[in-house]
Amino acid sequence: MALSPDLFAVYVASQVLFLCGGSVSSDGVSSLLQPYDFLYYTGVRSYFNGQWAKAAELIERSLVTKEALFKVRRQCYEECGSTGGDVLQKLDTEEGSLWDLWALDWVQKKAECLRFCVGRSVSHVGQLPVSTDIEYEFGSRNVYNFLQVTYYKMEKLKKAAAAAQTYFVANPTHLEMRNNIEKYRRMDGVSDEAFYDRETDSEKHWFLYDSALQLEETSKWAQAADEWRACVNETLRQIEECRVQCVVAAQRLPEDRGVDTVDGVFEKAAALSLSLLSCQQSCVTQVATRPGRVSSQDDFLPTQLEHLHLAQFKAGDVRGAVQTLRSLLLFYPSDKDSIDNLQLYQETLGGDKESQDPQPAQDIVRYVKRSLEEKELLYFGMENLNYTFTDPDLWTPEDVVPESLRESWKAEKDKMTEKTKEEEQQEEVDDSGFFAGGPVRQVGVTITMDELLLNGTNRVVLDGVTTEKECDRMLQLAAAVASAGDGYRGRRSPHTPHETLDGLTLLRAVKLAQDGLVNQTDAKLLHELGERARILLHSYFRSPSGLFVAFTHLVCRSAIEGDQEGRMDLSHPVHVDNCLLEPDTRQCWKEPPAFIHRDLSAILYLNDNFDGGEFFFTNRDAKTVTARVKPTCGRLVGFSSGPINPHGVTALTKGRRCALALWFTKEKLYRDMEREEVENGWAPGGQRVAQTDDMAGGGGGQNRTGEERSEGLAKGSIRPVAKVNGKCCDDQRLTDCYTGVITF
Repeated sequence: MALSPDLFAVYVASQVLFLCGGSVSSDGVSSLLQPYDFLYYTGVRSYFNGQWAKAAELIERSLVTKEALFKVRRQCYEECGSTGGDVLQKLDTEEGSLWDLWALDWVQKKAECLRFCVGRSVSHVGQLPVSTDIEYEFGSRNVYNFLQVTYYKMEKLKKAAAAAQTYFVANPTHLEMRNNIEKYRRMDGVSDEAFYDRETDSEKHWFLYDSALQLEETSKWAQAADEWRACVNETLRQIEECRVQCVVAAQRLPEDRGVDTVDGVFEKAAALSLSLLSCQQSCVTQVATRPGRVSSQDDFLPTQLEHLHLAQFKAGDVRGAVQTLRSLLLFYPSDKDSIDNLQLYQETLGGDKESQDPQPAQDIVRYVKRSLEEKELLYFGMENLNYTFTDPDLWTPEDVVPESLRESWKAEKDKMTEKTKEEEQQEEVDDSGFFAGGPVRQVGVTITMDELLLNGTNRVVLDGVTTEKECDRMLQLAAAVASAGDGYRGRRSPHTPHETLDGLTLLRAVKLAQDGLVNQTDAKLLHELGERARILLHSYFRSPSGLFVAFTHLVCRSAIEGDQEGRMDLSHPVHVDNCLLEPDTRQCWKEPPAFIHRDLSAILYLNDNFDGGEFFFTNRDAKTVTARVKPTCGRLVGFSSGPINPHGVTALTKGRRCALALWFTKEKLYRDMEREEVENGWAPGGQRVAQTDDMAGGGGGQNRTGEERSEGLAKGSIRPVAKVNGKCCDDQRLTDCYTGVITF
């Protein structure tokens, strides 16, 4: 039954008002969920008292209790969904003022159902709203910051590693945690499997999003379409889950929110209903924000639908593409590109009119319809009740906004659009600390292309770095012992199904030389070429600090014969070496799984007897090519590894293309330890040089006893001292200290 907007606003507000009263269930029943904020507070107090086991138990219980509370709310929301529906049907049938009595009757029955349902599982105090400080602690994952040190103190290193990784995913710029993770990796009993994100359940849509993009890059369109469809469904589910929490969670009364002069029940009901609707509208922003990001991705759902219809079309599912495109047009009904694509799809589909025009997906229809109805109520509140609302969507149509607000709304929207254009057009700034134009001191090496010819910053192409004979020796070495998928976890075709990839690391080459399987001089040449490139680039890019080799990889990619016709993919998709590039938003996020410690990249080419396989630079959109480089023996391409230099490789359609890939770092901590092992093995007399550890606290953690680990902790290897806003946290003034970002 449809209600007018005015009635809807009143009975929604009335529904929420009851929640402020909490539950009547007894606090003394041990089976009831206790307040998770109190458990967390008590756990943090135990942490600062050095009671590690108790701290771990209480903080873990707070996490479990919070998750259980959210599940109870969802279950009760569903269980009470139809409660009071019989009286609700009478709203439009009764005359006079009885409609509000029927509405209140419905609200009371709904309230009684929810109160009883939630009270069966949650204590009275457990239903009270938590403070914004606690919301921040859990939202920023500071909980796992405490757990990381707690488990380290308890010598439960696997749990410490998982807690550290979970915190780092949402705080990728936290240098101390990044260093701690590297230390854990060097400790006995800690494998790669220990580093996982414990909050993956709330991030499933992002895993699907990234997986779909990767499938697109390798032209696996049918699989990409499946992933995009799953991503859309999961995004809608996450938004709905957020909306449920807005309804069932305890709400503060309007006066608690600082609303000016609220008189009477209708004004209070309107203010509370607008607050509820605003909370539900903001869910799309919450779901569209990656962990660790400050801002959300604009047009999150429309972007997914855009990708989905293109993947469906390329996979041959034209009818599905038409349906998805019609769903997309619900957001932007006058978008010219979408209309043109729809016409193309219909012409491709052919057949009768009915088969050409499948209707939009019903879940998208409901989503858009509900969102627009809520926006109308919110804009009405802005116009007439002095309510403040920030619309989270760019697709909101103009006719939803009242005329009195339309001019300022359009001005703000134009301002945002202009700002986006300016950001796209502004010159990129490289903060890597490199400055191209230094001297090239090696005899015979020439600068073939500089920044001007390469249309970018901190880019160079040098020729004559190797001789033909040296290239031939490296090609022979690769042909003899390079293994399939080396460097890519054994995947023979990591970037495209039309090519295979073989690789060889320096350490494996040296071990093969020790076994007599390859010439030791060739293994040494592999090492020497990396050092030669390092010296050249360190000089040319005028690095003020030291430059260390982070990884060396001799890699050859081969075109698969008979599988090249009609190729539209790339040999290596456009990417950035030390951050995750998002072409849609032109953002590059410096966080795992990107190799964030890489500062300078280089490719030393070894041959040119193949078709395709050209190296190219692009803008951040991953589409606009700014420069191309054709491989040839002795040619070295060097560039800073950051977002200023997205790059890729065109499809290799014939032959075998070999190169030495090199990455460098300015931080000694991230130097290539395998390379150092090789160099130590070549020391005079064959003696290995003693290793020193550069990390704070000393000692990498290998083969250390628990007592030694604790000693290292005291020295600062994994620092437990917490400070917030310059204040040391202690158990006496915990409430003043623990509400900010905690630095270990």
